[in-house]
Amino acid sequence: MPKIFTPTNQIRLTNVAIVRLKKHGKRFELACYKNKVLSWRNNIEKDIDEVLQTHSVFVNVSKGELAKNNDLEAAFGTTKVEVIIREILEKGELQVSEKERNSQLDSMFKDIATNITDKCVNPESNRPYPVSIIEKAMKDIHFSVKTNKSAKQQALEAIPLLKNTIPLERANMRIKVTLTGHNAKKLKERIVPHCVSVAEEDWDNGNLSLIGLIDPGSLKVINEIITAESKSSGRVEVLSLKEVVDSEEVFE
Repeated sequence: MPKIFTPTNQIRLTNVAIVRLKKHGKRFELACYKNKVLSWRNNIEKDIDEVLQTHSVFVNVSKGELAKNNDLEAAFGTTKVEVIIREILEKGELQVSEKERNSQLDSMFKDIATNITDKCVNPESNRPYPVSIIEKAMKDIHFSVKTNKSAKQQALEAIPLLKNTIPLERANMRIKVTLTGHNAKKLKERIVPHCVSVAEEDWDNGNLSLIGLIDPGSLKVINEIITAESKSSGRVEVLSLKEVVDSEEVFE
């Protein structure tokens, strides 16, 4: 009776979603559960075990062929499977049917538009746009959705592009800065230029309490100034992540 040979480097998987990354002239694949890859990329799913069918790197999932260590080393500079898996999950292309892909693209398109609505306002009215208006503007500029990037990342990429077609600005953030000590006045002079406007400025025995509106990108800069120069005598408190006019107005 002839001996049956079963390759030891093959794993059979079914009902699998494949994430593929081409690197260093080689193809590397992961076997994942459907609907979990996008959840992972959007930071909804935190448990990588819920994403992967197996903690293995393949050259061909369909045939169950595992990647060789020397190929992994050449492409990724390491043979640590968990490190490689995370790179493929982050940068790889999700292989799905055309129908599934279109559904995922439509869903992510809406998520990106929702993210933009949450972050931005019409600077002429200081009110947010409805998601439908943002979606239309995204279609007008032919914004292309990428499945290997999160909706948040792509929203930040889309905002400067949309500014060419509609009035759009990041919603201002309301903060409170408290400064104490002899250098409060000096620090105030460093911080105010990073504010869009100052709503309140109260001095009490040389101590300052300042409330102002800032672009969200300025929060890190202000924090760094206070941390570096206040010697723990100052702090920043976020009062409102998004300063908008509260209105029932509907855009036509």
